[in-house]
Amino acid sequence: MKIYTDLKDFSALNPVVTIGTFDGVHLGHRKVIRRLQELAHRVKGETVIFTFYPHPRLVLNKENNGLRLINTLEEKKVLLEAAGIDHLVIYPFTKEFSQLSYIEFVEQILVKQLGMKYLVVGYDHRFGHNREGKYEDLKVFADQLNFKIERQDVLNMDAINVSSTKIRKAIGEGDINTANKYLGYRFFIKGDVVDGKKLGSKIGFPTANIDPQESYKLVPKDGVYAVKVDIDDKRYLGMLNIGVRPTVNNQLDNRSIEVNIFDFDQDIYYKNITIHFYKRIRNEQFFASIDELKAQLAKDKESVVELLGK
Repeated sequence: MKIYTDLKDFSALNPVVTIGTFDGVHLGHRKVIRRLQELAHRVKGETVIFTFYPHPRLVLNKENNGLRLINTLEEKKVLLEAAGIDHLVIYPFTKEFSQLSYIEFVEQILVKQLGMKYLVVGYDHRFGHNREGKYEDLKVFADQLNFKIERQDVLNMDAINVSSTKIRKAIGEGDINTANKYLGYRFFIKGDVVDGKKLGSKIGFPTANIDPQESYKLVPKDGVYAVKVDIDDKRYLGMLNIGVRPTVNNQLDNRSIEVNIFDFDQDIYYKNITIHFYKRIRNEQFFASIDELKAQLAKDKESVVELLGK
């Protein structure tokens, strides 16, 4: 997959384009991507995803900085390449850019700079200033500018429209099962292993402290999770705690992500690792003693091994 941050470098054969933030690259997005690939094959062209960075809501609603995203930009690149996309355009989203009308955007950028031959849009997709560009308007405009346009229907599962918003809500509530079902893969966090207080080692359950790197990365609800951990092309079982560790921590505003990796004793400080979430095991809780905490952690490990296998 070729990646562009400057359209001067862009070159593709008969570009078949779709536009969006693609947060999650979930099953609904995959449906659009499959259609993109079918059309590209039909017209002997190449697939193009046109996305934005930063996320438009992070630029236009700075006073509401609570938005968290399923994927960081780097995670999204990995997922889109795995999906078989030929070209990824990462366009800088600014307030100035947001003032473009949908006609200006299509004509000046998609047609003149990309050379777009086919546009695939989602069932409710709108773009341009104030999201004024609707499918019906674009269809008329397509005839004038000599490109074709197609709208994809929403993906329904269990009578529910699959969307990034619903998946973000599920992750935020710790409902990893639902999130993974709609994503089509295990929700994951890529992050660096950073220095911690080594409290886990003192009680026999050493942990790696994870920094997701990007402040906008969505982190699941506090609690204990069954996970698998990728380190240097090898995968390990583990249990992960998100929260403030109330039994051993006096700074209860210090939220952390810590993973205990089973049967592993290597030094991985400052390595970048990937954590795949399988299930939320329990709430984070306070224990009256370290012995009670250790006993519970032993039970948690048993639960994870039973769930995920040795």
